[in-house]
Amino acid sequence: VQLQASGGGLVQAGGSLRLSCAASGRTFSNSGMGWFRQAPGKEREFVAFISSSGGSTSYADSVKGRFTISRDNAKNTVFLQMNSLKPEDTAVYYCARRRSGSYPTPYRGDYNYWGQGTLVTVSS
Repeated sequence: VQLQASGGGLVQAGGSLRLSCAASGRTFSNSGMGWFRQAPGKEREFVAFISSSGGSTSYADSVKGRFTISRDNAKNTVFLQMNSLKPEDTAVYYCARRRSGSYPTPYRGDYNYWGQGTLVTVSS
C-alpha cells in the first residue's frame, strides 16, 4: 500500500485548502483513513478520521466545524477540506490507513501505512 498526499501550500489566515491522498492497493475501500499533522517541534497529532464507507467521521476539537474529511472509493482517494485556516494550522499533514477496525481512533499506533506528508503554511 502506498499513500501519496498532495494539495498543501501557502495560504492566508481565513483561507481554504483541499488536501488529497491517493492510495494504491485493492483494500482502500475496506479501510478507515485518517489525517494527522505535525507542527515544527511538536508531536504528530490526530486531525480527522473517516470510516471505510464514509458514513462515519470524527474530528479533533481544534478543527471541528472548519475541516471536512471525505473519500471517493472509486478513485482510491481521501480528502481533507480545510476552511477558515488559522496560523496554528501550519504543519505537515499526513494521511494514514487504519490498521484494522472501523471505529474512529486518534492513536498513531492504530494506523499502519502513512503518506509522505504535505506542508500547509498559514500566514497571519
